[in-house]
Amino acid sequence: MSLIKRNDVLFPSFMNEILKPDWFGGLENFNTNVVPAVNIKENETDFELELAVPGRDKEDFKIEVDDNVLTISSETSATENEEKENYTRREFSFTSFKRAFTLPETIDEENIKATYENGILKFNLPKREEALPKPKRMIELS
Repeated sequence: MSLIKRNDVLFPSFMNEILKPDWFGGLENFNTNVVPAVNIKENETDFELELAVPGRDKEDFKIEVDDNVLTISSETSATENEEKENYTRREFSFTSFKRAFTLPETIDEENIKATYENGILKFNLPKREEALPKPKRMIELS
C-alpha cells in the first residue's frame, strides 16, 4: 500500500484502496513484487550482481550487453483451469520485468559470467586488467 504524507501524517492512497485486487478470491494470487531485488558488491578484481527471481527457469531470461549497458529481462505466463459440477474457473497470470545497469568502463564485457541457481540470478563482472589494483612496491633508501 502506498502512503501519502500530509502535515507529517501518513494516509493510505485513495486509489490504492479503491483498486485493491481482492475481488473473488483475495490477494493470495496477486504478485506485487514486479521488479526483482538486486545486490551489488565490488571486490578488488570484479563486481558481483545478484537478482532475486524465484520460480523461473534459465530459459526465461534474456540477457544482453550493448554499449556498456547490461539488460536483464524475463517474461513468464501460466494458465490454470478448474472445472467442477456446474462452474468453470480459469485463471491466468503474466509476469515480466526488465532491469538495465550501466556498466563502468572498467568492466571486461567479454568475460561476464551468469548463473541461475535456487532463485538467484548471479553475475560475475570482471574488471579489466588496467583497472585492477597495482601491487605496492618497496623503495629502498640509498
